[in-house]
Amino acid sequence: MNFSAPTAARKWSYRRKACGIRTLPIIATALALLLTTSVFAVAVPLPRPRPPGAPHAVPPVAADQAPPAAEAAVQPKPPEPSACRLALTDAIAVAPSVPSVVGPGGCGGDDLVRLEAVVLPDARRVAVKPAAILRCMMATAIANWVREDAAPLLAGLGTEMTELDNFDSFECRGRNRVKGAKLSEHGKANALDVRGFKLADGTVLSLTDRTVARTTREKVLMSVCSRFSTVLGPGSDWYHEDHIHLDLAERRNNYKICQWGVDDPSPKVAPLMPVERPQDAPPREAAEKAPEPAVSEPAASDAAEEPARAKSGKRGAR
Repeated sequence: MNFSAPTAARKWSYRRKACGIRTLPIIATALALLLTTSVFAVAVPLPRPRPPGAPHAVPPVAADQAPPAAEAAVQPKPPEPSACRLALTDAIAVAPSVPSVVGPGGCGGDDLVRLEAVVLPDARRVAVKPAAILRCMMATAIANWVREDAAPLLAGLGTEMTELDNFDSFECRGRNRVKGAKLSEHGKANALDVRGFKLADGTVLSLTDRTVARTTREKVLMSVCSRFSTVLGPGSDWYHEDHIHLDLAERRNNYKICQWGVDDPSPKVAPLMPVERPQDAPPREAAEKAPEPAVSEPAASDAAEEPARAKSGKRGAR
């Protein structure tokens, strides 16, 4: 390879020219971008100052605090309270709302409340032990019965009612807990079983106790049968011998069932002899003696056949 000063000068000048040619487009592009930025910077106006009375800007929510997109998009609107729910205020009962229940075979219901206590007109509370899950209409009927009938009845006897003994309320089951039976009103949160009332002195008035005054139990019977569509107690069937079943079942023509036998107390000692007949009782009528049936003698042919049957060991069909 030949190398000399003139040759090197020619090669160096060529390279400088080539580099200069290559850098011209880059310089032109940079100038164009600079000019474009300057034009836009001058063309875009600045925002006007914020008015003095304008509300403060809401700070942006942090990414870790923002709700997920799926939750923010699906937010069901809570149902509007029913007329019953609006009427059942804290001045009548302590009954917070509970979510609707949808169970198998139509079990459950909506517009449900948890009846914890009934508030009397003088602001005293009658606790429901344990708290009962009921439909709002049924809870209202129970509250009105306690406020207007049961509590005044006990006050007339010189005592106060402090608790309502809840034997059973909502339970997804068939009637009388029989497998395969028709859905009970308990399964619809439309029934309450009551055993009795707890009084201020700590005693319990059982509604099925025969030792309780008959007039008291009869007054309770008349009050519940006038308010509820179904009343079942002792005497209705053996399922209700120790409590009173109340419900608001809807039937054709508003048909009601009231089956509760208010019986007198059983005697402590069973009488061994019948009670003496009163002297002014009418005389017993003697039954007429029925005539004796005539006995006919066997025919001659039958009498002749008897010895033959006895010897053969055969008996006739009857």
